[in-house]
Amino acid sequence: MVTKNISRPRGRPRRFDPEAAVATAQKMFRARGYDAVSVADVTEALGINPPSFYAAFGNKAGLYARALERYSATAAIPFDEILRPDRPVGESLAILMEEAARRYAADPAAAGCLVLEGIRCNDEEAREAARVFYTAAEDMVRRLIAEHHPDKAEQVTDFVTTVMAGLSAKAREGQDAERLLAVARLAGRAIMQDLAG
Repeated sequence: MVTKNISRPRGRPRRFDPEAAVATAQKMFRARGYDAVSVADVTEALGINPPSFYAAFGNKAGLYARALERYSATAAIPFDEILRPDRPVGESLAILMEEAARRYAADPAAAGCLVLEGIRCNDEEAREAARVFYTAAEDMVRRLIAEHHPDKAEQVTDFVTTVMAGLSAKAREGQDAERLLAVARLAGRAIMQDLAG
């Protein structure tokens, strides 16, 4: 009888799909907030033990960073599609805030913005991971305004980001899309009026 030497990878085979794990964690972080989700919560939801978790993600902040990347690619507001150079600045910003209102309230079980809520969490590493995405979005808004209204770029950017943070917070408190959209539309009209003056 001839036997073949079949080489197998060392160690136990990974029992979970890391991408599916990131998707699950993204939902958990969005529903409960970064600080309220523990490593034990995540390992239980994924059906893995802590050593497997740490081997795959390093730590909770590492998993959160991966969840932010996935969120950015799948569920975040498409800033680059909305802030187009062929559209008036005020109109683009109004559309941006309305889209934020819709997305933040789309899933009552996971309301708000993962990034905006993340920049206020208690973990410095997780906060910095969220801040990268926040800063990139804020810079896109500022650049668009500065191209056409350089003297108003800082003030209007601050206004837009403050409104969006408020929309996220209100969505997490349970405010519905209709009320959020009313606020977003009011803010949009204010910006268009300010930029027209």
